[in-house]
Amino acid sequence: MAERAPLSRVSRAAHDVARRLIDAGYEAWFVGGAVRDGLYEELHRRSPPSTGPVDIATSARPEQVRALFRRTVPVGIEHGTIAVLDDLGMLHEVTTFRRDVKTDGRHAVVEFGVSLDDDLARRDFTINAIAVHPVNGELRDPSGGRDDLRAGIVRAVGVPALRFIEDRLRVLRALRFASAFGFTIEPDTWAALVASSGDLDHLSRERVRDEWLKTLTTAVPSMAFGLWRRAGVLKRVWPELAPLRDSAEQWLDQVSPRTPVVLTAAALAHAGVSPRAAGDAARRLKFANKDIGMVEEVVEALGSSRPEAGDAAGVRRWVAARRGVAREAVGALPPSAPDAEAFRAAVGAVLRSQDALAIGDLAVTGDDLLAAGIPAGPAVGQALRSLLELVLDNPALNTREELLARLRVTK
Repeated sequence: MAERAPLSRVSRAAHDVARRLIDAGYEAWFVGGAVRDGLYEELHRRSPPSTGPVDIATSARPEQVRALFRRTVPVGIEHGTIAVLDDLGMLHEVTTFRRDVKTDGRHAVVEFGVSLDDDLARRDFTINAIAVHPVNGELRDPSGGRDDLRAGIVRAVGVPALRFIEDRLRVLRALRFASAFGFTIEPDTWAALVASSGDLDHLSRERVRDEWLKTLTTAVPSMAFGLWRRAGVLKRVWPELAPLRDSAEQWLDQVSPRTPVVLTAAALAHAGVSPRAAGDAARRLKFANKDIGMVEEVVEALGSSRPEAGDAAGVRRWVAARRGVAREAVGALPPSAPDAEAFRAAVGAVLRSQDALAIGDLAVTGDDLLAAGIPAGPAVGQALRSLLELVLDNPALNTREELLARLRVTK
């Protein structure tokens, strides 16, 4: 009797797409992260670290899929992938059974008209080479992925070295799955992975960046950093972080908020990288401009001198100078930093307060100052900055009456 697999992570809309393919006389199977994650949940009785997408593999060719559904998008038609839009506008990727006939480590030329088993044989790791039938739940698992999921192993499908030659990104994907699920990497797969780590220059920086961010989103940071370092990947991709050792990596597990950008910035700061060099590193990996700015600001904040936690005015000034990243920066302070907990609490109190931290928070505006007799031009800005300095020292002064009175005194 064929094994059955859970389909709890597959939406009703995805079932409808698959059923329509089957009713039209084509094969259709669920594949992808949702299959893996559903099996993981069943085997380990706990939720997986992320929710992977459900994809549909089919014997229908791309043009047949497009003819069958009213609304489609050719998201990767050269590789056999058509996105089908359901009634709510959600995309469901439908990909023709395929096998690779040529690859350069970045892009593959594929051949259609093959079987499901051929399609599963071209996939990266056994835990991702599992298919489930949408109607009867039959499990198709020619590489033993379910057993590896049960045992906690990341294993390449077939010959590991060939899998990494086909797509160098699989080096980073293996590290992501291992660190996210807490799995070990099978020895032959690990050896081939390490041997391929020097060839990551073939990958676009955007693909490397996306894997890095996905890894830090789903994994325990210390395990992710440790695997990237031991595999030789940090040295190739983030040479600024290559000197990190276990103590630093363990500290990253305690960073809060644990967003990928803040974790990256915290690691760069701990490695002694300057804000400018940190920004250059993020720029090299094609981070978004806002994320580059966040990295630079958090690194600067973590490297700056801090006032005593009991110096209320000093804390307000520190926060005002780093208003956009103050919460992230104090969340990334190492627990061993002097007065870290007290300073984190003091910053939190300032952020929760209604204290003025910028000119826009003042109880007076430029128009009020003009009406009070301040001449138009640079003098208005200078006066507002002076009033903010007073309010940072004493937040109680931030009333219209008090500030205009102070303005008359100092004119």
